[in-house]
Amino acid sequence: MFRRTFIQKFLTVDTNRKSNANEAFTRLSVISVLNDITFDDFEKTFKPAIDGQTTCTILAQHDSIYVAGRYNKYSRTLSQTPWIIDGVRKADTSVEELIALPINKLVTSKCHVFLSSGREDVDVRTLGLGRPFVVEFRQPSRISYNPEEFLAIQREINMLTKDIRVRDLQQVTKEQSNQIKEGEEEKTKCYEALCYTDRQIDQAELDQILASVPNPLVIEQKTPIRVLHRRTLMTRQRSISDLVATVIDPYHFRLRLTTQAGAYVKEFVHGDFARTKPNLTMILDCFVDILELDVLAVNIDFPPMLDNQNDENNSLCDINEK
Repeated sequence: MFRRTFIQKFLTVDTNRKSNANEAFTRLSVISVLNDITFDDFEKTFKPAIDGQTTCTILAQHDSIYVAGRYNKYSRTLSQTPWIIDGVRKADTSVEELIALPINKLVTSKCHVFLSSGREDVDVRTLGLGRPFVVEFRQPSRISYNPEEFLAIQREINMLTKDIRVRDLQQVTKEQSNQIKEGEEEKTKCYEALCYTDRQIDQAELDQILASVPNPLVIEQKTPIRVLHRRTLMTRQRSISDLVATVIDPYHFRLRLTTQAGAYVKEFVHGDFARTKPNLTMILDCFVDILELDVLAVNIDFPPMLDNQNDENNSLCDINEK
C-alpha cells in the first residue's frame, strides 16, 4: 500500500465532497499520481528494502565417494598412517599414503579420510587376506567409476612398492562403508607371535599347560602403558581363544591365537607389569615376550571379494618364504 504521506503530498482531494476523503485513494487516482511523480520523489518515499547491491555465491560440488579394499603390510617399519611427532615426520610414507595417493590421481579430490578395521603397530605385519579399509574422497572430480579403473589403480599400487599389497579395490556406497565400523565389536582377529621365554620349555609342557587354559579365556586389560597418551585409562574385558604353541627351540615358540576386537596381544603375552590378567607370563610361570607379531586374519565380511583378484602373492606361504 502507498503511504498516506505520499498520497497527501501528491494527490489533491476535494474536501468539499461529502463522501469520505479515503475515496480519493482509488486505483485511478493512484495511477495518476504515479504517472506524474519523478523517480527521485518516489525513491524518497519508498526506500529500497536493501541498500546497495547484494551478491550471492552458489557452490556446487560432488558428494564424497568411498573406495574400499583390503591391504597386506609386509614391512615391520611402516606405519599405517603418517607418523608425525611434534611436527616432525618419522617415516617417509605410510600405508594410507601408499594407497590413497595413487587413487587420488584418478578421482582428484580435495582431501581424503582413511578408515580401517583396526590398525597394526609399525612393527607388525598383516598377512592372509589383509585388513579391510575404506577411503572417503571428498569433492572428487566425478562420482562414478567402472571396476576396470580401480583394478588398474590396484595393479599400480602393487607394482610401486613391496611393503604393501592391495586386493578387492572397489567403489562402495556410504551405507556399505559403515560396515567397517558396525562390525568393530563383533569381529575377531587371528595372530601368530614369535615368543621368547627366560627358561627352557618343551612341546609337551606347552601342550599340557595350554590344554588347561579355558577356551575362550576372559582377560581383564588395563589400558596399556604404551598407548596411555592417546587412550582413556580404563579396564576392558576381552576374550582370547584357540591358543596353540609350536616349539622352535628351548627358548622360542610360535603362538597362534584368536582374539576379540580390541584385545592387546603384546600385553597378553608379557603382562604389561600385571596390567593384563591373566597373561601368558602368569600361565607359563616364566617371563615371556614377543619378538615378532603377525596378523593372520581380520574376520569381518567386508568389502565383497572380487573375482578378478590374483592371490598368488597374497598367500601366507609366499610371504613366509621371503
